[in-house]
Amino acid sequence: MITAIGNPVYDYIKTKKVEPDGRVRSGCSTNAALALAKMGEQVRLVGAIGDDYAEHFKTELSALGIEHRIIPSEETGGFSLIYYDDFGNRTLDLLGRAAEIKDIDPEWYADARAVLIGPILGEVSFENVRKIRESFDGLFFCDPQGLIRGADENGRIYHEKCEGIEETLGCFDIVKPNELEGRILTGIDCREDPYEAARIIKSWGPKIVIVTLAELGSVVYDGTTFIDIPPYGIDLMDSTGAGDTYMAGFTFEYLKTGGDLRRAGCYASCTSSVMIENSGPDFSMTEDMIRERQVELLKIENYKVKVSVNA
Repeated sequence: MITAIGNPVYDYIKTKKVEPDGRVRSGCSTNAALALAKMGEQVRLVGAIGDDYAEHFKTELSALGIEHRIIPSEETGGFSLIYYDDFGNRTLDLLGRAAEIKDIDPEWYADARAVLIGPILGEVSFENVRKIRESFDGLFFCDPQGLIRGADENGRIYHEKCEGIEETLGCFDIVKPNELEGRILTGIDCREDPYEAARIIKSWGPKIVIVTLAELGSVVYDGTTFIDIPPYGIDLMDSTGAGDTYMAGFTFEYLKTGGDLRRAGCYASCTSSVMIENSGPDFSMTEDMIRERQVELLKIENYKVKVSVNA
């Protein structure tokens, strides 16, 4: 069992290739849970959602065999995401904000091998992270996107490094920022030097730091060795959920291999590739499909991400 904690959202997502018809199911923990379920993993999802989408959401999760602990909310969370290039750059505006996940019952993760924290907009408090760490000795993984986001009075999303974030990220076994989050957290341009950003975050206490770099791949750091992970080349359709499914894939393979970082990174990269060559949550993904791609990445030797320090 893997427990994913973070609010689901229903987003409006427009890319250069996709013109949406209404809002689609998404969210960091939701996308991770969906990917894990498609790989055959037992998953439990914890999050808040409004009455407008709650029954529909529960039905969809049940159809995939995903357990759920749904917290009532006055409204459903969601964003408007308008992508304006092929590199994941976008505007991000708030459509709705669901309730905070205030009381996290230890029974929700007592039987879990891993807990994934993937908040959308501050719904998981630093105090709850600390409480989970104190009572849980399994793999504790964080995608920090929702820990460093806020919304202004116009609903435009901003990012900030808030007080206490260093100590909070130090509670985790694995922390996975993308390049934007890496820059917010460390002040380092990760397209210049993701290794230094990873070193800084590692100094706060997590065992492993992963910096994802979109089409360039990713860097995995355990405090001793950097492992550069190549991307799996695809025809990008929609980059929404790339990091969410990377987290799912890495967790799945890390647990399966007993901690092989290169295999986990390559599997994660391939998991992400399946997500972003589609748009929305409803597409085919299987472990066998991902393994076929992983084989190709594992053949690549001495890969280095194409950042300035490697030029």
